[in-house]
Amino acid sequence: MILKKLKRLTALLCVSVLTISMLSGCSKDPTGEEDNLNSTTNSTTTGQNANTFTYAIAGDPGSNVNVITTSDRFGLMTIKMIYSPLLMYNADGENWFLAKSVDVSDDNLTYTFHLRDDVKWSDGEPFTADDVVFTYNAMKDEKNAGWAYSQLVYDQGSVEITKVDDYTVAMTMPFVNASALEMLSNIFIMPEHIYKDVTDFENNDYNMNPVGTGPYVMSEYSAGSYVKFTKNDNYFLGTPNIDNIVFQVIENSNTAMLAIQSGEINAWIATPSEVQQMKIDENNLKTVAYSEGRIGYLMLNANRITDEKVRQAILYALNKDEINQACFLSSENYETPWSFIPPGNTYFTEEIEKYEQNIEKSKELLSEAGVSGLKIKLAYGSSDPVQQKQAVMIQEQLGKAGITVELAGGDATAISNAMKKADNEYDAYLGGYIMGIDPDTFASLFESDAAFNYMHYDYPEIDELFEQGRKETDPEKRKEIYTNLQQAIQKTGCFYPITSNKRILVISKNVTGIEEAKLVPVYTFEDTSKLKMK
Repeated sequence: MILKKLKRLTALLCVSVLTISMLSGCSKDPTGEEDNLNSTTNSTTTGQNANTFTYAIAGDPGSNVNVITTSDRFGLMTIKMIYSPLLMYNADGENWFLAKSVDVSDDNLTYTFHLRDDVKWSDGEPFTADDVVFTYNAMKDEKNAGWAYSQLVYDQGSVEITKVDDYTVAMTMPFVNASALEMLSNIFIMPEHIYKDVTDFENNDYNMNPVGTGPYVMSEYSAGSYVKFTKNDNYFLGTPNIDNIVFQVIENSNTAMLAIQSGEINAWIATPSEVQQMKIDENNLKTVAYSEGRIGYLMLNANRITDEKVRQAILYALNKDEINQACFLSSENYETPWSFIPPGNTYFTEEIEKYEQNIEKSKELLSEAGVSGLKIKLAYGSSDPVQQKQAVMIQEQLGKAGITVELAGGDATAISNAMKKADNEYDAYLGGYIMGIDPDTFASLFESDAAFNYMHYDYPEIDELFEQGRKETDPEKRKEIYTNLQQAIQKTGCFYPITSNKRILVISKNVTGIEEAKLVPVYTFEDTSKLKMK
């Protein structure tokens, strides 16, 4: 089916093997030139220039960052610096950028966006409706493998993009969709005058010298080492306060921990245990914890573990509370999810099979299925300290039910690529995702033949519930549909949500404007132009 081609990200942030790694894996392998960064960019780090903000990231965005195909966390962070969307759709609602407002037709099919007329591309060319039409049409062209393809193309047809005038664009859905505005948001606009003759968006020279409308312009890129951005004086929301921003690639968490405490960098994302090891106040640092609506999970491969009872037996042997306490130290750092929808979401329900640990029930189900001496192979990202701990604890917990677990840590990208195939060698996978607000944004992970359903199950009733949910506009009826959907997915025994952990930003105290810049999923900051340095 056309619908299940590519996943919507807001998504899929790249936090682990199956996170946004679901969109082809986590960040590309760096070249190991960490020392080069220290010598090359010393003049731009905080020790040398008080108006440079340096943010340590754990992976290389790569040289082919582009609006259409980029979907990993670090690539999207780079996109957000350079480009702008019509609007951002986050938990706090709609935040407008290149568009000022939207009108919805009486039949709830056509969304007419009114664009800003005061925006210029960083090369001085004016931004117009032509750029919007070009970008959305490129995204919905199947051959381009765009990350938002499934937001624009459905079994019933594709979204029709029409230029009304130079600063008005109409988008018509093929059917009434309660989540339409969210599906049409978070897509960054690229310049038609630059990319109009490009046939390969992922591999072209323009990606290395991007022209955007965002708060910053990419000025330097060193593979595996850093990306440097210089402020865009013509940014339509106001000239950024900080002259330069550097994304410094530091994969090793111990190295990053030392760097932020010494003042070499200004910001870094840490785990609770890493924060506990640091001298926060003594080094003029502060921490800010925020939710990304992330779900960290265990998935079981239904193509390899075919018996539903066996899968359920595995889940009953697990104790997510123990895992979360070990990984995140305190319940202040996480919430406990029971389904594919994050806690706090309007449609989240606890009227569901929670698979609370019951070793005896686990053994009974294995006996009923006629299975003894069960052995499974568990894949996880070996460079992710949380997944490492989760994997070991899952191995210990399943052992109490007589289930042997072979730990198969490895490169996140390689594992993700393997998981796309139903006949891969793994019985189970650890991962995580960040999707949208509306439950329909999760369809590309959970519909039976969806491109990113790495459980490889086939449940027509699940597909039908997704179909009902996206067409229904009555809130109470949608609530009932999505309650039934959560129950149906949990019954399969293929999906075990473990945690909805907070993201902890460690940042220098001399950095202000964080509230104005807004901490959001995936990108960290919604608008870096609002950050300031004392």
